Amino acid sequence: MFEGVDTVVLHGELAYEDLLPVAWRPLSGPLDPSMAAALQERNLRLLQACAAIEEHAGIEKQDETSPNAADLMRIDLKVNLILDLVGHLVAASQQRPEAREVRFNAQGAEWTMPGTQPASGSQGVLDLYIRDCLPQPLSLPAQIIGVAPRGWVKGKFLAPGEQVANLIEKLAFRRHRRRIAGARQPVRKS
Repeated sequence: MFEGVDTVVLHGELAYEDLLPVAWRPLSGPLDPSMAAALQERNLRLLQACAAIEEHAGIEKQDETSPNAADLMRIDLKVNLILDLVGHLVAASQQRPEAREVRFNAQGAEWTMPGTQPASGSQGVLDLYIRDCLPQPLSLPAQIIGVAPRGWVKGKFLAPGEQVANLIEKLAFRRHRRRIAGARQPVRKS
């Protein structure tokens, strides 16, 4: 059944699509194995933090007749508000790249890049700032597999690691689920 929400697919799999700060950092040579391992570890911690921030289902699905349910919901709302405020402060205090259209999953990414695009076959690191409250970007080594008209660049990730790939897939699924839930909400008239 069509819900009025397009499923975003990239490389044959569900993808995350948004307007995010994105930067491409070209590499002069192959990525050093120790640097690749450090990026995988940092990406793993970043995606785990993102999942923890987005995790609301545990409290919302609790028995509302529980004596502590209302208190837990209030605490959850306050913590989320604090995280949002801190995120805005962090975002305002650091220089981030310009937000661009991007879609990505565990396989690779497509993003807009005005100006000089990287050459097909070149390698680099794609930095994706996926949350305002997370100061570090998701930094994924990639190889450019194509440049399309109007500045679209296509890259294939170079072995992001199994745990990182799983967390990226879950991130894309949560985003897709929220889009569907948002489309099902009736429009309120004032």
